[in-house]
Amino acid sequence: QVQLVESGGGLVQPGGSLRLSCTTSVSILSIYAMGWYRQAPGKQRELVAQITSGSTINYVDSVKGRFTISRDNAKNTVYLQMNNLKPEDTAVYTCNARRIEGLGSRTRDYWGQGTQVTVSS
Repeated sequence: QVQLVESGGGLVQPGGSLRLSCTTSVSILSIYAMGWYRQAPGKQRELVAQITSGSTINYVDSVKGRFTISRDNAKNTVYLQMNNLKPEDTAVYTCNARRIEGLGSRTRDYWGQGTQVTVSS
């Protein structure tokens, strides 16, 4: 029911910046939480940043002060601004939408297809 379209990945040098975008097919106001996950080679997937419908924001400790998550309600889009990138940030970044729906008010997760971020000299 919810489709997510991502963009913004690429190859950058250490210290560089990228901005990831994720656009939803439904009103972003109908989604409980939007987040960005990442999975690096040989590591488990982790939640990098999340913003809820109430604008509560959380970051994994390793990106605090460097990454910023935000949204544009008019465009149904969430962004992840990534500054001062480090080689350890290299991963596939995937957009996630968590929505409450159905008669039992159950949660359902929707996922983008992922975008590669590579930080290398």
